[in-house]
Amino acid sequence: MRVTFLGTGSAMPAGDRNQTGLLLEAGETTLLVDCGSGVLRALADTDAGYEAVDAVLLTHHHLDHVSDLFPLIKARWLAGAEQLTVVGPEGTDALVEGLFDVHDYLRDRVDLTLREVTPGEFELAGFDVEAVKTVHSMYCLAYRFTHPDADGDFCFSGDSEATGAVADLADGARVLAHDCSFPDEIDVSNHPTPSALGETLAGRDIEQLYLTHLYPHTDGKHREMVESVREAFDGEIRVARDGAEVEI
Repeated sequence: MRVTFLGTGSAMPAGDRNQTGLLLEAGETTLLVDCGSGVLRALADTDAGYEAVDAVLLTHHHLDHVSDLFPLIKARWLAGAEQLTVVGPEGTDALVEGLFDVHDYLRDRVDLTLREVTPGEFELAGFDVEAVKTVHSMYCLAYRFTHPDADGDFCFSGDSEATGAVADLADGARVLAHDCSFPDEIDVSNHPTPSALGETLAGRDIEQLYLTHLYPHTDGKHREMVESVREAFDGEIRVARDGAEVEI
């Protein structure tokens, strides 16, 4: 499994960080997880390209996770890729249907499959996926991905405070990409600080942790954020960057 970070920024993106998006490739399938602003352009720069995406999986519906979704649908249609599956939590059908209401000229030109999922297990684009609810200001799901061609699992927190449910989901995974939006000195809810994240992940069997969903407040503080997580968590810790690839 190859994981490509297409966007590691937040609702306040910095110049070198798109909003949230991850590309998962394994076997013959390609899965896009979230599709915030800048993700479509980043997809175009990958070897797969946006035409190769088999499905899109949304963690939640905040703009920084969905704003490039409809531009993706249109770009694929213009390129002749007229079929796409879009999956996400409750409200995903209404979200996408509302976009087609605004841009109704595309409604009969795209073969779109919409599907809503709840916490639990499901299959999508060749991946076995397990979902749990996170702690965020909007209903959001974290996901764990398993694929027969991968040597280990990948887990993505979506947006979330540091919570035991996501830590349990990631326990035993090779790689976890987790929201770490702000440094410790910021008093924040709905997202974790590094110290809270490290304490929550303490004792979990996770080989690599990537800190992502970074607000501009973290600029110049990446080293101290890593050290803060490391006080309680003993896995390898890295700060995610746009374009980084992880092989699992």
